[in-house]
Amino acid sequence: QLQLVESGGGLVQSGGSLRLSCTASPATLLGYNIGWFRQAPGKEREGLACISSRNGFRKEEDSVKGRFTISRDTPQNVVYLYLMFLQPDDPATYFCASRRGDVPSCTLADSAYDSWGMGTQVTVSS
Repeated sequence: QLQLVESGGGLVQSGGSLRLSCTASPATLLGYNIGWFRQAPGKEREGLACISSRNGFRKEEDSVKGRFTISRDTPQNVVYLYLMFLQPDDPATYFCASRRGDVPSCTLADSAYDSWGMGTQVTVSS
């Protein structure tokens, strides 16, 4: 299992953008599918986007498609989640998670992931 660390959260105005980062230390993310999730107080954890290790296959949840984009920089050992046009219902703790496997697809089901970071907080001001 990896130890994952998220960063990049913060306070942003409505309509603004953030770039979240997910890194693993000291291990590499190569060979692991990575998913991004969020959870707001009193709400269920929500899958946002995932990316496979083998071929870079990506999936974004329909409600955030066009606003959130996942990408990975393998040499830098980081997976990003770009958040754009942030809205008042986007504030939450954002988590990345990993799933060991060399498959050309990925899933937004949180039960499929076995290592989780501590999360990074995103706050949106109106």
